[in-house]
Amino acid sequence: MDTNHTPPVSLGTKAGKETVRRHNLSLVLRAVRDEGEATRAGIAARVGLTRAAVSSLVEQLIGSGFLSESGKTFSGQAGRPGTVLKVARTGPAGIGVEINIDYVSVCVVDLSGTDRVRLTEHIDNRGAPPAEVLARGARIAARTLESAAEQDLAPVGAELALPGLVSAGTVRQAPNLGWNRVPAEEYFARALAGLRPGAKPLPVSSENEANLAALAELWFGGLGTLRTFLYLTGEIGVGGAFVIDGELLRGAHGFAGEIGHVVVDSQGPLCRCGARGCLEQYAGQSALLRAAGMDPDAGVPGVTELARRARGGDAAALAAVGRAGTMLGRVVSGAVNLFDPDAVVLGGIYRTLMPWLSPSVDGELTARVVSGLWPAGSGRLRASSSAGDAARGAAALVVRAVLADPSAYVSRT
Repeated sequence: MDTNHTPPVSLGTKAGKETVRRHNLSLVLRAVRDEGEATRAGIAARVGLTRAAVSSLVEQLIGSGFLSESGKTFSGQAGRPGTVLKVARTGPAGIGVEINIDYVSVCVVDLSGTDRVRLTEHIDNRGAPPAEVLARGARIAARTLESAAEQDLAPVGAELALPGLVSAGTVRQAPNLGWNRVPAEEYFARALAGLRPGAKPLPVSSENEANLAALAELWFGGLGTLRTFLYLTGEIGVGGAFVIDGELLRGAHGFAGEIGHVVVDSQGPLCRCGARGCLEQYAGQSALLRAAGMDPDAGVPGVTELARRARGGDAAALAAVGRAGTMLGRVVSGAVNLFDPDAVVLGGIYRTLMPWLSPSVDGELTARVVSGLWPAGSGRLRASSSAGDAARGAAALVVRAVLADPSAYVSRT
């Protein structure tokens, strides 16, 4: 007789009719979004509900502004043609606000995931008080919300994409901005509310910018069925994110992926984080430009010029990018050995520099990954798509919350 007993598992309370209906509303809305356009009959077949149940759910979603219908479609089967259902191009939306070291980018995404409004300002945020930087972001966001309203879009929440260690609405540390324990959500929400007197306060949440860029790549990029990858974004700093089976690997405290502060050489240059020889001191934007004999504060125009010089065969430019690629490859190969991703995706400035960066990164991966699955030219190292940016990922995260429970957002729209 087995005397080992496990404690009973709590099954919770039985789902009531309202809970079931909320779940089914989400099921139908997400099915229409995934299909692009569909009929009631097609959705019923896809989700396994009766046509009568789907029709009732669809009418509620149309009445609440989540779906629209138009035209007729013929299925080739007997019966009347069905009207075409699509997610609404007006109404509920998400707004994403990326606060980075040398720019602020804001975008609004509708329920289909389409980027509808975008404003970007290039401005050096280093040295400015955190509240002032977040107020800048709020000002751009307020203008973006005005443009969204002109298209009858109503964002139901704002997601901040922030550099550094982000937890519970606070930037614990962002070395390149000089931030420590900054209540970013509070500062931003207060500034935005002050710019929109009389408007209902917009809920604000936050996440690490590399995590959100990785999610944008997962949802909108060209990865196809690939669901496990390491994403690196090159800016002034170097950010990273692991996506495992379609989910972010966050770590015990939400700080996983800080690959820019992996030490390459303990005797190397002093990093803003206080350590020496961090990866971003070799492969970050400023480090790359400096190594090529260019102004390290030239920003994106400097990277464009660096690419132009590399294309023209400039020796200093090629050496700088090659050296950065070698250092990147050393760190990335260690991460590949630890987590066994299907691919490594390089975004940010690395996307621009990929033709000259990838040979040295690929060489390190080939030499150092023990599985033997990363030979030169394997295609596992790839550039990010143009769709994979943190602001869009942030806005889409808000939208996915709406899709998961549309009933919770009816009053906000």
